[in-house]
Amino acid sequence: MPHVATEPRGEELSLAERAYRAIRDRLVMLEIRPGAPINEDQLAHSLGVGRTPVREALKRLQYERLITTYPRRGTFATEVNITDLAHISEVRQELEPLAAAQAARRATAADREALTAALRELESVDAGRHGADELMRLDLQVHRAIYAATHNPYLEDTLVRHDNLATRIWCLFIDRLSDMAGHVEEHGPLIEAIVAGDPEKAAQLARDHVEGFERAIRDAI
Repeated sequence: MPHVATEPRGEELSLAERAYRAIRDRLVMLEIRPGAPINEDQLAHSLGVGRTPVREALKRLQYERLITTYPRRGTFATEVNITDLAHISEVRQELEPLAAAQAARRATAADREALTAALRELESVDAGRHGADELMRLDLQVHRAIYAATHNPYLEDTLVRHDNLATRIWCLFIDRLSDMAGHVEEHGPLIEAIVAGDPEKAAQLARDHVEGFERAIRDAI
C-alpha cells in the first residue's frame, strides 16, 4: 500500500510531528469516524508515545478543522458537512492550478523522481485489484508530492489542509462513487506535465481535476 506521507520520517521527526501525521491521516481517511470522541490516552497508547506529543498534535488538528473541542463535553472528530464542499472547492479551484504551475517551474530532480515514482504507482492501478482505501492513499500521496514541489511552504500548507478536508468528503461518499480509479488515474497526465516543465498544461489539468472531483461528489449525493 502506498504511504500517504511524502515528508521525511523516522528519527528526523519529533514525537509530536509523528503523532500529528498519524492522527491526521486517521481523521482524513475516516478511520476515526466523524463525530467520534478523541481519547488522548488511547491515541498515545496506540501510537506508542506519551500524552504530551498527542496533546500538541491535537492543537494543530483543531486549527486544521479536523477536530473540535466543546467546553465540558470534550474533543471530537469534526463532522463531515457536505455544505462545506462548495467553500473547499472555491479555494482549491484557485490554488490547485497555481500549485501545479509552480511545481512545473520549480520541481527539483528529487521532486521529479518522487513524482515519477507516483506515476509508476498510478500506472499499476487496477480498479479490481486496488481497494478504495489504497486508491485514496495514493491520491493523497500524489497531491502532497505536487504541493511539496512548489517549494512554497505557505501554499503547500494551505493546500494540504484543504485537500485533507476534501478527502474526508470523498471518503464519506466512497460507496456511491462510480469511477474512483478513473479519478485517481487523472493524475497521470498532470504529473507528466509537471515533470516536463509545462506550467500552463499542468495548471489546466489541475483545474479540470478539481472541477471533476466536485461534480462527482454532487452526482453521488
